Amino acid sequence: MGVPVTYNLRNLVERKGTTLMTALGIALTVAVLVTAIALTAGLNNVFAASGDERQALVLRKGVDAELSSTVSGEAYQIIRRLPGIATDANGEPMVSPEGLAVVNLPSVDSPAGMNVSVRGLLPIGLAMRTVNIVEGKMFEPGLRQVVVGESIASRYPDARLGKQVRFGRGTWEVVGVFSAGGSAANSEIWTDLNQLRGDFEQQGGSSSLLVRVDSAAAIATLKPIIDDDQRLRVQLMPEKEYYQRMTQSGMPLQALGFSVAVIMAIGSAFAATNTMYAAVARRSREIGTLRALGFGRWAILRSFMLESICLSLVGGALGVLMALPVNGFTTGIGNFQTFSEVAFKFEVGPSAILWGMVFAALIGALGGFLPAWAASRKNVIAAMREP
Repeated sequence: MGVPVTYNLRNLVERKGTTLMTALGIALTVAVLVTAIALTAGLNNVFAASGDERQALVLRKGVDAELSSTVSGEAYQIIRRLPGIATDANGEPMVSPEGLAVVNLPSVDSPAGMNVSVRGLLPIGLAMRTVNIVEGKMFEPGLRQVVVGESIASRYPDARLGKQVRFGRGTWEVVGVFSAGGSAANSEIWTDLNQLRGDFEQQGGSSSLLVRVDSAAAIATLKPIIDDDQRLRVQLMPEKEYYQRMTQSGMPLQALGFSVAVIMAIGSAFAATNTMYAAVARRSREIGTLRALGFGRWAILRSFMLESICLSLVGGALGVLMALPVNGFTTGIGNFQTFSEVAFKFEVGPSAILWGMVFAALIGALGGFLPAWAASRKNVIAAMREP
């Protein structure tokens, strides 16, 4: 026979002050955890939306980022003629030589400046991407014009439509804003490859090649051909895999968030323990009465454990409510591979909420076990004699 749950809930309500203080401590812990999960989820969404299953990147052998890569013009000419490369409507191989540079621009978060990626593209590179111009127009080849991702336009005041940004050897006119569907491209500035090469002395080569193949399966066939060709000194990597590796840039912040949450959880568990010990001490006669009515030791143990978990779940619910305002909040994080900022939105989704509530229940179970055990071991006669 178990103790009715209403008995535990009534006790929590009767001890409003203690319940609220303990719940708030647990709420702060859960809020930190949910925020850390929301950060990682938002960053994962950005990179999950980046890349195309039919495409792959060609980088210099031994490097894992475009910024530290150089692909020669000779390698470009060889690769674009390999079998398995898709062609466009004009029969041209869909191989896009691309340049990547990092420039410093003042942002809304850092007036002193943040690093931003500038990508140089030819018309074939634009044709291989799916973006929408939401303001203005696309840049014209041969002119010092740029288009910016919508995250850049929102976070960098100098990079808005109609303004000029300064990098390289002069100023560049912002003629358009594009949306790339939530992908990492929203955190980039695009311009003409030849103009970028001139400013950053990248003549004769490119940072990478974006290659489209006939089918996703063709990447596996093409990879050993390119990787093993000693003339090229490059490697081929599926575009999706390349962006998945970039999610590692959020790992340090996620680890920090989890570490802080665990440390706070220890303190919250002690708070729950103290609260439940106090409850046990005050309710000795009640415990004795329950035992006299026939409730066994396990029933008492389960009852006080349940009460502790309910207390923690109240804190967990408060913690989720505290974390909800960050949902959809846009911020940026430095990418360790490109040394530039990637903008993303915090996502407090069902998974983050579920983990927060499970974490709260775990705190309650750990914090409530010893007091519940002590309650269950009370002698009936001695308990009823206690004041």
